[in-house]
Formats: sequence, structure tokens, C-alpha cells
Amino acid sequence: MTPTLMGRWQTRLALLATIGVAWTLLLTPLLPRGDASLNDTYQLTLLALAITALVGMAIWDPIYHGLQQFRWEKDWPSMFALLVGANEGVTTWLVLRRIGVVTPWSFVALFASTWFLIWLALIGPIRLVLLRYRFRGGRILGS
Repeated sequence: MTPTLMGRWQTRLALLATIGVAWTLLLTPLLPRGDASLNDTYQLTLLALAITALVGMAIWDPIYHGLQQFRWEKDWPSMFALLVGANEGVTTWLVLRRIGVVTPWSFVALFASTWFLIWLALIGPIRLVLLRYRFRGGRILGS
């Protein structure tokens, strides 16, 4: 079965809340922050994660789901899931720049590495841990 919109949302939230938060907490102290305090930097990087989740659910997931309906097998090749990170990164960057001061290098390092780790989890470990994941339309909760 191909991912449903609900499955897409659940997967996004689960991976961002686990891998995304853990990686952000580990990487944030290593990012260049200029004059900002570590606390302010943590707030900004966790905000970037929240923006990625919200904008992805509100805008990108419905678009991806709609585009998949035109494909014969109604699914993306896994490499597309990695490449769409560019769209989401640009959107998150534009929203984040309006809210707070963030350096481009810090944002790219955090966003790209987080997206890559989540993609790796999506194509491998999630399918091992949640054996019925694909048969449930990508849903993690519910039947």
C-alpha cells in the first residue's frame, strides 16, 4: 500500500519528534551562533524543527500526496524523499528568517543533516521496527 496523507503526517511527526529533536539537541551547541546565547540558539533550532513539521503538514504533504496520485504505483522512489528536502529547506528558511536571526551556514548544516538522518531512518530502520508500516499506508498509529 502507498502512503496515505494521514500516514505521511504521522511519519513526519514521529521522525521529527524523535530523530529530529535528538539530533537538534546534539548538534545545536556545535553550530556557529555569533553573539546569540546557547539558550537562544536552542530556541531557534527547535523552532526550525517545528516550522518544518507545520509547513510540511500544511503545504508540502498535501502537494506530494496529490502529485503521487498521477504516478502509476502512487508512490515516490525513495530518492525523491531525499531530494524534496530542498523544497522544504527553502520554505523553512524563508519562514525562519522572518521570525529570528539565523546564519545560513548553521541552518544548512542543521537542516541538511537532520533531513538526511530522517531519510535514512525512513528507508531502513522504520521498516524493520514497524513491520506493517507499508501495509498500513505509512500510518504509525491506528489500524
